[in-house]
Amino acid sequence: MTESSTRKPNGSHSANPSSKGKPKTRNGHKRPASGGKPVHAGQPAQQTGSRKSKSPRELAMDTLVKVTQTGAYSNLQLNRTLLDAGLQRADAGLVTELVYGTIQRQATLDYWLSRFVSKGLHKLEPWVHQLLRMSAYQLLYLDRIPAHAAVNEAVTIAKKRGHAGISGMVNGVLRSIDRGRSELQAAEIKHADPIVQIALRHSYPEWLVSRWVAAYGVQQAEEICAAGNEHPHSSLRVNTLKGSRADAITLLTEAGFDAKPSAVAPEGIAIERGGNLADTAGFRDGLWSVQDESSMLVAEVVAPQAGMQVLDCCAAPGGKSTHLAELMGGKGKVWANDLHAHKRDLIVSQSERLKLRNVEAITEDALKLTDRFKPQSMDAVLLDAPCSGFGVIKRKPEIKWTKTAGDVSDIAAVQQRLLHAVCELVRPGGVLVYSTCTIEKDENEQQIARFLQEHPEFELDRNWPEAILEQLKNAGVIDEHFAGQAQLLPQHFGSDGFYIARMVRRP
Repeated sequence: MTESSTRKPNGSHSANPSSKGKPKTRNGHKRPASGGKPVHAGQPAQQTGSRKSKSPRELAMDTLVKVTQTGAYSNLQLNRTLLDAGLQRADAGLVTELVYGTIQRQATLDYWLSRFVSKGLHKLEPWVHQLLRMSAYQLLYLDRIPAHAAVNEAVTIAKKRGHAGISGMVNGVLRSIDRGRSELQAAEIKHADPIVQIALRHSYPEWLVSRWVAAYGVQQAEEICAAGNEHPHSSLRVNTLKGSRADAITLLTEAGFDAKPSAVAPEGIAIERGGNLADTAGFRDGLWSVQDESSMLVAEVVAPQAGMQVLDCCAAPGGKSTHLAELMGGKGKVWANDLHAHKRDLIVSQSERLKLRNVEAITEDALKLTDRFKPQSMDAVLLDAPCSGFGVIKRKPEIKWTKTAGDVSDIAAVQQRLLHAVCELVRPGGVLVYSTCTIEKDENEQQIARFLQEHPEFELDRNWPEAILEQLKNAGVIDEHFAGQAQLLPQHFGSDGFYIARMVRRP
């Protein structure tokens, strides 16, 4: 028997109506690893050895242990687990929900578990700790999994992996949580310090909440944390060289997708439920690309024209490069650079799928691009910089547990060096766009303020597409003081947190 994994309200998290009665993953479809091949959960089983005897919950527990102990990215580790196990769709959905949900909510889960584990959570073996977290997550956050199923399966795993004492403890702790579920509500957690309260309610490290409170205020910081725990919806970008957004929505609707125009991206389509977007005829035929809505704005802000010479400095897997090429009508040249050869292959694959002839993928250290290209030789340069990634926590929840304040400082220093290097390639009157998928001011507004102070030949440019500006104003992202930079937060459109700054080199 396979249970559906719809979440229940707890704190700021409400059940997703579109998933009731349907065993789905967090996106309503299988989650492929970033840049990798989609997982087909219904594919023939490829289980061997001990894999055959592992239930979906035990597979989820093993994945959680590996992510925690090795620092592996959750999406990559999960993808490997699902490919090895060859699970049916419903079971793959359950494993996915348990892995992402448990990582997301681990601080709140530990807050509750500490009440019932007498010897302390720090004394538990890693697999026992993850088993308790995962099982408590089912009891407290998923409304379509019967309590007895979650408890009994956990006890079975504990007996298999441990001894009678461990299974007895697991049984006792989980039954206590089940009996107290009405009182174990995240929204009811109270603390005199608002930073601690937000951290416990929404499951974030205190240092990160503290930074966001300082940057955005208490209310907005809590909204950021709540949005980071929501299910991310899927989205795609229409290749307007091959068809209109309206035509694509018609095709998607006929294929069973819940598709609607993006609220922010001109060529974007938001998908609330359906199958794997990368496993569709439209994707294979180059009619659309899978991309987050916030990310789609970057190429729009560059606003390249046909015939231009454009450089995307950190391009893999190629979403923004190909979008630039589409906006240029396939004319001119987009140089799509990445440091790694295997990532260059991803860019080539994207370009070939979309039948774009004006993209040339190259491999180079972005700091050395000035050795490859002549100074002031580009009409537009895009630096989608490496960053802390705090804007994509809902897709990669382990980021909030693995990153540190030191990481933010280190990556900001790298961004600064990159900006100094690549700006030399922009011609007078040309455009430099800087973007990140984070919400850290050190990496965004403060980074650009420092750059402009050190490079007076550049200035912010508010010449963004009017349609995008109107949507951003309506959502409260920008106001009348807009100067050419914008910080999208994850609660604004339900998309990723993203920062974009458009600058021009003075003639």
